[in-house]
Amino acid sequence: MDPYIVMLAGFGAIVLLTAWLPMVLKELPLSLPIFCVAAGALLAGLFDQAQAPSPQAHLKLTERLTEAVVIVALMGAGLKLDRPLAWATAGLTWRLLGVAMPLTIVAIALLAHGLLGVGLAAALLLGAALSPTDPVLASDVQVGPPGQGGEDEVRFTLTAEAGLNDGLAFPFVYLAILLATVSPADASWLEWVTLDVEWRLAAGIAVGVAVGRGLGWLTFRLPNRSKLSRTGDGFVALGITAIAYSLAEMAHSYGFLAVFVSAVAFRGFERRHHYHEKLHDFVEQIERLLMMMLLVLFGGALAEGGLLRNTDWPMVGFAALTLLVVRPLVAWISLLGRKEPTPERAIIAFFGIRGIGSVYYIAFALGRAPFEGADLLWNAVSLVILVSITLHGTTVTPIMRFIDKRRGR
Repeated sequence: MDPYIVMLAGFGAIVLLTAWLPMVLKELPLSLPIFCVAAGALLAGLFDQAQAPSPQAHLKLTERLTEAVVIVALMGAGLKLDRPLAWATAGLTWRLLGVAMPLTIVAIALLAHGLLGVGLAAALLLGAALSPTDPVLASDVQVGPPGQGGEDEVRFTLTAEAGLNDGLAFPFVYLAILLATVSPADASWLEWVTLDVEWRLAAGIAVGVAVGRGLGWLTFRLPNRSKLSRTGDGFVALGITAIAYSLAEMAHSYGFLAVFVSAVAFRGFERRHHYHEKLHDFVEQIERLLMMMLLVLFGGALAEGGLLRNTDWPMVGFAALTLLVVRPLVAWISLLGRKEPTPERAIIAFFGIRGIGSVYYIAFALGRAPFEGADLLWNAVSLVILVSITLHGTTVTPIMRFIDKRRGR
């Protein structure tokens, strides 16, 4: 049978399932990502034509595909937020970013060195890649569409964290790349601080604010007879995403950060306008379709055995400690002293979901520097993602239902 016909049939099935599955799985302790990974593994086992491309052998393709779904997810996350993302309104988020994230990177790097036996650069890369919560797979714990209300502290915090920490992990990915090419004694630490930390972060934020505010003015305030916001075209969100990301990359800054900031700035320009709902709905559909395609491929790659071939007890221990100890513990420490109820802080600490963003960072780094034990890195990241999809996917429905019950919703 022609492989193209098989792929076309598979694509059609994914499109239909993208629309139907969320409704079917809504009341079940089973998430869409779990189904996608399982479907990919099943297809790879049943059909020879359904062989998934190995991410190790196609680094640039893996990087670009994961990059696309992450930036679309970041735009959707920014458009969702009804509450302004300010210092006074996002106290839990700033603690997770400023305290929990650096501690997570250090803790995972130490685990990788101690349990997996990798060197400094590879350990730091694993720490940086696995520290951010994923904006793609975390949609079930995020706030709802724009203007729907009910934006509780748990959902708001996890949404804002997922939107910002992808960009904030990048300086440590660049540091890992630097240490993979030169020794710590020969590394240009000043250049790393000034370029990879200060400039890339500041420029990413600046580009995001400029794009979001500028396009917000054109959309909502341009003095003409036919307001651009009346178009009703949701794909405008893709244009904002592409412009913010490309301009940030041209400025040698962090495109992930620019996309999320541009979405927040665009939403803040005319916060209550109904047009944001159209933009968000379109982005959410594209995000869901891309996510399903990538997770089906991920499931197929897992079934073929390449990604998990090095799994042993130290690797299992690394994955378990990363998800069950490191994230919950450091997040809990970072939230000490806050007045929010203990169950809510515990839930925020637990949902450190790992996913497609981690795959992007590994592909990005391995395509730019020679890291020792590349197969081991893929194995560790793949196992953590698989466990996260299973663990968080089966617990998200009852836990979020518990939160809603506590709040009388």
